[in-house]
Amino acid sequence: MFKNILTKFGLISAVLVLLIGHAHGVRIKDIADIKGVRQNQLVGYGLVVGLDGTGDNKKSKFTIQSLTSMLERMRVSVSPKDINVDNVAAVMVTADLPPFARAGSRIDVLVSSIGSAKSLQGGTLLLTPLRAVDGEVYAVAQGPVSLGGGFSVGGAGGRVQKNFPTVGRVVGGGLIEREIPSNFNQKRTLSLILHSPDFTTSFRVAEAINTALYGRVAHTLDAGTVEVRVPEEYSGNIVKLVTLIEGLDVTPDTASKVVINERTGTVVMGENVRISTIAISHGSLSVQVKETPKVSQPAPFSRGQTTIVPETQITVKEEKAPLFVVESGVSIGEVVRALNALGVSPRDLIAILQAMKAAGALQAKLEII
Repeated sequence: MFKNILTKFGLISAVLVLLIGHAHGVRIKDIADIKGVRQNQLVGYGLVVGLDGTGDNKKSKFTIQSLTSMLERMRVSVSPKDINVDNVAAVMVTADLPPFARAGSRIDVLVSSIGSAKSLQGGTLLLTPLRAVDGEVYAVAQGPVSLGGGFSVGGAGGRVQKNFPTVGRVVGGGLIEREIPSNFNQKRTLSLILHSPDFTTSFRVAEAINTALYGRVAHTLDAGTVEVRVPEEYSGNIVKLVTLIEGLDVTPDTASKVVINERTGTVVMGENVRISTIAISHGSLSVQVKETPKVSQPAPFSRGQTTIVPETQITVKEEKAPLFVVESGVSIGEVVRALNALGVSPRDLIAILQAMKAAGALQAKLEII
């Protein structure tokens, strides 16, 4: 009985260790994508009609030509010289074709004016074919354009505008007509592409998959790719395998980096940043300019005039900066807390970090954006 108790206690301890080890992990689904499972971009050229005088003007020749061609296809003969409308706008229509999209599914499309139109409010997109890079039509788009609250109104004296009234969206306006061939369920191998390539992270991903599948089915090809061989029990059922892999927890590893934005005074540092032994001294120079207006009176019985003469006083004060010694191995968080205690501003911190990097004491990559 005592042996059984020890056995149960050992199992519970092992489970607790596993739980603690994965407490700070993230799902593989959040740090990697499956090769080949991606969106495809579509683009097309179309016309938006029904605008309230905010369409393209006569200078947009392509709009007149497009309108003429459309009317001719509908057996309406008209000369481009006879067209004088301002309720039509030429637009580019873009959309993303989701992976595994099926014919008959609907997607949102984005409509952007390419002419001189002032607003697409109230317009309707006419039937527009959407093509991929291969030149084939994969979807068609049509429907009312929504600006999401944007508008543009005004007259000869001025105009009021909110958001971008020349860009709109047709919600559910894209209808998929052609499917992209896919043999995903017959794959023999899967390739995981890491969002941030790292050798340590890719190795941990492969080890997590091997542990979960009880075999050496995953191996790293490089810092950003992990290849997984589909086990026999998952043949023809790749979705179940992908579901298992995406739910595994892995602790990603990151390189030591300090990111600085000098325009906004923002400093972002990773937890693995370390510094070598260094002495820091950073003084500040304060300049105060004080201007006092004074009245200058002319001499008695003179022809002079009373004037105001400004008197400027400039005071320059340089504060004494103590020498601050930082020991080797101290984390950057402790350095920042110490500098904050000395009253160092974010912009002063940027200068100090740049000097530390130049001195070779900052053991991290310094990136300025």
